[in-house]
Amino acid sequence: MKHATVFVLGIVLLAAGPALADTEAGEKVFKKCQTCHEVKAEKNKVGPHLVGIVGRPAGSVADFKYSDAMKSSGITWTEENLAKYLKDPKGFIPGNKMAFAGLKKDEEIVDVIAYLKQPES
Repeated sequence: MKHATVFVLGIVLLAAGPALADTEAGEKVFKKCQTCHEVKAEKNKVGPHLVGIVGRPAGSVADFKYSDAMKSSGITWTEENLAKYLKDPKGFIPGNKMAFAGLKKDEEIVDVIAYLKQPES
């Protein structure tokens, strides 16, 4: 139950706005992601680019071969959905191709989403 409480706190922090999130810390957290994802240019790597991720439908980046699970998820990448996915990618969208197990610290999730939301990440 403790994890659920902390996760809900993370969602509340996301909703509270950027004042509680640390974009510089988020940039450091993103280093775990940059091998597979690009955030500064619309260039796909092992994973799709993440430019403009917030508000984008899942599985919609052109020229990236998504899993059927991702393409048919019907999810839009809201901050809340990103937080759930980053916490447990395989649990949130079973059958997706994300190899990363997820971020375990809610603070890191909040920070990396704040970083991804910056216009010029």
